[in-house]
Amino acid sequence: MAELDAVVVGAGPNGLAAAIAIAREGYAVTVLEAEDEIGGGTRTEELTVPGVLHDVCSAIHPLGVGSPFLSQLPLAEHGLRWAHPDVGVAHPLDDGTAGVVLQSLDETVRRLGADGDAWRRTFAWGVERFGPLMDDLLRPLTRVPRHPVALAPVGLQALLPATVVARRFRTEAGKALFGGLAAHAFLPLEAPLTASFGMMLTIAGHAAGWPVAVGGSRSITDAMASYLRSLGGEIHTGVRVRRLSDLPRTRVALLDLTPRQILAIAGDELPGRVRGAYERWRYGPAAFKVDYAVEGAVPWTAEGPRRAGTVHLGGTFDEVAAAEREVAAGRAPQRPFVLVGQQHLADPSRSVGDVHPLWAYAHVPNGYDGDLTDAIDAQIERFAPGFRDRVIARHVWTPAALEAHNSNYVGGDIAGGSHGGMQLLGRPRLATDPYWTGVPGLYLCSSSTPPGAGVHGMCGANAARSALKALRR
Repeated sequence: MAELDAVVVGAGPNGLAAAIAIAREGYAVTVLEAEDEIGGGTRTEELTVPGVLHDVCSAIHPLGVGSPFLSQLPLAEHGLRWAHPDVGVAHPLDDGTAGVVLQSLDETVRRLGADGDAWRRTFAWGVERFGPLMDDLLRPLTRVPRHPVALAPVGLQALLPATVVARRFRTEAGKALFGGLAAHAFLPLEAPLTASFGMMLTIAGHAAGWPVAVGGSRSITDAMASYLRSLGGEIHTGVRVRRLSDLPRTRVALLDLTPRQILAIAGDELPGRVRGAYERWRYGPAAFKVDYAVEGAVPWTAEGPRRAGTVHLGGTFDEVAAAEREVAAGRAPQRPFVLVGQQHLADPSRSVGDVHPLWAYAHVPNGYDGDLTDAIDAQIERFAPGFRDRVIARHVWTPAALEAHNSNYVGGDIAGGSHGGMQLLGRPRLATDPYWTGVPGLYLCSSSTPPGAGVHGMCGANAARSALKALRR
C-alpha cells in the first residue's frame, strides 16, 4: 500500500477540520472513525419518538458560526444551514422575570434596564472587534497575540473569576444571566479565568448569534465530510485504532483523542516529559443528560424562555455558584445548574406534529453513577409549572452512557478535560507546540488541545498547521 500523506483518527468536528485543512493544501488524507457513523459530539438521533430529532451532545453553536476556520469553508454548498431563535439565551428567575441575551447588543442593553450600561461596557469592545478577537482566543494562549489591541481589554477581564465580573451588575437578572454563561466552564465560579467563558459566549452571541444547525448538529459534520470528500479525502467508519501499528503507512497522523487514549495507543513511544504530562491530565465534571419528547410548548412562566434557543436554569447567581461548588467538591447538587436546549424553535424540522425535542443536562462529578433525572425535571418544573404533564417520553444519558457512546467523554466529561488551573492555558501541556506529541509525525487534535471544547474545529485546524510544517519539509 502506498504511503499516505496524513491519517486522522476520529471523525468528529476537530478530526474533520484537521483533515480538511490538510486536504486543502493538496495532500492525500484518510480519516478513520471507530464508530459506525461520523460526528463524534455532533451526532443527532431519534431517541424518544420516531421522527423527533435529538442532538446527542452539542446543540447550540455560537462558536461554530463564528469560528475563524469553519466560517471560511463553503459548508453551505454542502448542505449546512444555520437557523437563529428569536432569543439566544434566557435565564429565568422565581419571580417570573428573566434575563435575556439577544443578538442585538442594543436591545439586550435596553431589556437589562439598570444593568444595561454595565453590560455594554463589559462586552461592546469585544463585539465590535469580534473577528480579530476570535482569531487570538481560539489559538494557544501561550503564543504571541496577533491582535493585541483587540485582545487586551477583553483578555484582562477574562483572567478574573466570574464572581468578580458579576459584581458589576446591580440586578439579579444581570448577575444570573452572566453567571449561567460563565458556568459553561464546568468550574466553581470563584475560580480564575471562569469569566473568560462568560465573556467569549456573550461576545459571540451578540456578534454571531446562538444558532442551531438545521436538521440537527449532525448537519455540521455531514457538510464537513462532504466537503472533505470533494477535496479527495477519504473517510472509513468502523475502524478502531488501538495502537500505532494499526495505522496505515503515513507521513503524519493526527489523533482526535484525549490524553488517556493517547497513552493507551502510543504510551511507549512518547518522550518521558510528554508521557508524564498526559498521565497528569485531569478530566473534569461530567454531564448528566435527559432528552425529552414534549407535547406542546414548555409552559415557561417568564416570556423570554418561550422564544429562547438556550435556557439556563439555576435561579440566582448565588444558587448557580453554589451548585457548581457542590460539583467541584464531588457531590451532585440537589438543585443543579441545568442547561436546556429548544432547538426546534429555530428548526421545526426536528419536531413531529406538536411533539418537540427538549435537550437538557446538568453538571455532576466525573463518573457520577446516581440518577439526577428527578432533579433535572424539578428544575424545569420550577420555572415551567406543568412541564411534567407534557412529557411523553424521556431518554436518560448517564456519564457512563455518554462515554460508551463517545470514548472521548471519559467519565462523562464532554469537554475533553478540566479547564481548571493550568489546563486552560496548557492543554494538554505547556509547550510552544501543544499539538505535537513529541513523536515525529504524531499530533493531537482533540478538545484536549487549545482552545478546548466547542464545535468550532479550531483544535483540528490548529493541529493541522503544525502537521503541515512536517509535511512541507
